[in-house]
Amino acid sequence: MTTTLRSVETDVLAALATVTDPELDEPVTELGFVRSVVVDDEGVEVHLRLPTSFCAPNFAYLMVADAHDALAEVPGVGRVRVLLDDHHDSAKINNGIAAGLGYAGTFGSEAEEGLDELRRTFQRKAHLAAVERCCRSVLGGGAWSLDELPLLELFDLPEGRLKAALVRRREAIGLPGHAHARVLVDHEGAPIPSTDTALWLRFAAATRVSIEGNAHFCRGLLATRYAENDVVITNSRTT
Repeated sequence: MTTTLRSVETDVLAALATVTDPELDEPVTELGFVRSVVVDDEGVEVHLRLPTSFCAPNFAYLMVADAHDALAEVPGVGRVRVLLDDHHDSAKINNGIAAGLGYAGTFGSEAEEGLDELRRTFQRKAHLAAVERCCRSVLGGGAWSLDELPLLELFDLPEGRLKAALVRRREAIGLPGHAHARVLVDHEGAPIPSTDTALWLRFAAATRVSIEGNAHFCRGLLATRYAENDVVITNSRTT
């Protein structure tokens, strides 16, 4: 991708980089979901793509809606259009976003839950996986035992990628991130009883494996479906 971009293009890409897959906690720009960016005198048009044409419609809508909201915050960007390509519900999603119908208005009776609850479901799964990764790491280091895990605090975790990811996921679902916050808690912040630790970790591990497997599967499908990897950027603004 070219690095000599004009300011508006830089701002658009920076905005898109804030849009993350809520389960994987990775930006759509790094996942390869952004296909093209067109900037002209009227505004910006972004095309998104997903690994398959049958990705869950609620997830597809979430990506498009979040991208649209992020771009709408870019100063001076003008009209914003975000379009989903090559999905079986592309037309429905694109029309709903353009008309500002919202998730329920776009899908009607097919919308089983609100968009906020959908996002929260993804975020909770991501939090569960992040807790398991941190617990597995400290158990592997030998400094903590399974029986001691309920006492583990954020302060006790070594600084690094795993801890940073856990703190982000805690913040996303409204859990405290101070040094003495317990690590082994449910999504409401309630401590996991010591009698349930082993079972809870097995469930968390299953969630993590599912997320990681899905991520690997999606990347493979995306690479197979689309040969091109870079975002195609076009700027025809005259001012």
